[in-house]
Amino acid sequence: MNIHQKYILRCMELAKIGLGTTAPNPMVGCVIVHNNSIIGEGFTSPYGGPHAEVNAINSVKNKDLLKEASLYVTLEPCSHYGKTPPCADLIAKHRLKEVFIGLKDPHDKVAGKGIEKLESAGCKVTVGVLEAECREHHKRFLTFQETNRPYIILKWAESDDGFLAPNASERSNNPEPFWITNSHSKQLVHQWRSQEQAILVGTNTVLEDNPKLTTRNWAGKNPIRVILDRSLKIDSNYHVMDKSVQTIILTAVEDASQYIGGIEYGVIDFSENLAHQICSALHQHNITSVIIEGGAKTLQTFIFENLWDEARIFKGAVCFKNGLPAPKFQGTLQLQKKILTDTLSVYSND
Repeated sequence: MNIHQKYILRCMELAKIGLGTTAPNPMVGCVIVHNNSIIGEGFTSPYGGPHAEVNAINSVKNKDLLKEASLYVTLEPCSHYGKTPPCADLIAKHRLKEVFIGLKDPHDKVAGKGIEKLESAGCKVTVGVLEAECREHHKRFLTFQETNRPYIILKWAESDDGFLAPNASERSNNPEPFWITNSHSKQLVHQWRSQEQAILVGTNTVLEDNPKLTTRNWAGKNPIRVILDRSLKIDSNYHVMDKSVQTIILTAVEDASQYIGGIEYGVIDFSENLAHQICSALHQHNITSVIIEGGAKTLQTFIFENLWDEARIFKGAVCFKNGLPAPKFQGTLQLQKKILTDTLSVYSND
């Protein structure tokens, strides 16, 4: 590994600090080097705030050093006005001599224009340093830009014998949710929620479990709640309708007089290509990543339409003997680890 790759690795380390706060912007990291010493570092601020390059340049105490320095960044600096001015203009203004970029930005407003601006200003630009690693790091942003859908994470917990829940008869005797995993796994799930932009569940999950879908067991922002409710069965008494978190209901009901104020609604056709329509609706809301938490029918819909990127599956120590079977899918095992009594397996969709 050469020194340029090491600096890009440091950029990725910094960028991860912004996980869960920068979306729909990418979580970018930036390092500024002068005479083989880091003189400035930055990562993307929460959405609406300065980008990584701006924060890195602002952190440099002696700005006179910038014209003799090199800048490293995970993604091509932006070249357009959005919530903030173009980063490429700021880099050019300070006349940095060299810029090393992990990968080119596929966003139609950038897509090489940032590189052109830098080269026109006299910067020597190198693109593709640890490109594969940077693509993995920016997987949410790249999926959104290149496929017009969010990065999709399927998540569920199943019993040791492969069921999501026991038979409905047992649920009627005990309406409380049947917890399959331990408290450590539950806390990890809340951490995941804080890292993704949205969380999605179907109608039955809400009616049966009355979940809050928040990060109450982890310090972090709550994800946008997306609920499938074909015929608007979920009333204002359920936690997901408490308006404490941005909530989007995807429904077949077009009569807006049935909508609850303070809740966003989108109309889709539930009869075919449901997962594709959901993805389209989420894309329109600028949602770059989503965790699909259930139920079984919703999860299987995304699997059937092959619209998923990761599957994170907990297997608990409990046995139900019969009940609601866990979803069936094919994926490549990327990680498996024990969390006390639970086993977490993470698969990718190749």
